[in-house]
Amino acid sequence: SQRAVGNHAARHGILIGLEALNRFECYLLNTIAGLSAHLAGIAHPNIRAMYDTFHCNIEETDPIAACTDHVSDIIHIHSLENDRDVPGRGNIPWAETFRAIRASGYDDWLTIEAFGRGLPALAAATKVWRNFAQSPEAVYCDRYAHIRRRWDVPGR
Repeated sequence: SQRAVGNHAARHGILIGLEALNRFECYLLNTIAGLSAHLAGIAHPNIRAMYDTFHCNIEETDPIAACTDHVSDIIHIHSLENDRDVPGRGNIPWAETFRAIRASGYDDWLTIEAFGRGLPALAAATKVWRNFAQSPEAVYCDRYAHIRRRWDVPGR
């Protein structure tokens, strides 16, 4: 059971973050509300939620509210664009997203999730058919710069 996994994780000081994936990749947990309800059923403090801007852009009517309404469950945030590209090149409303995350009191991991064609099996599974940058290093440099630029916006 997932409680047993949570107990094992707790003995080792580990938190587990479950991620709601979009319906094209998974049929089990697709929304943050559904994931939060699942977590309530598990009722284990070491099993929590991950928020992913890509998946929420597909599944949530209001991706920002999905994050802020369930922020107490979230221990990890993946930041990537609506097409898995570098944030700032697509249609995710980053200023509003970061402002809402900051206002919610979230104070855990905000990470850069990147995909490319370097691992063919992963590229096929995630339907990534093009490279988003000239190199993996460029992806992380661009994404980090975007996060810093948006996170530190005055009036946050």
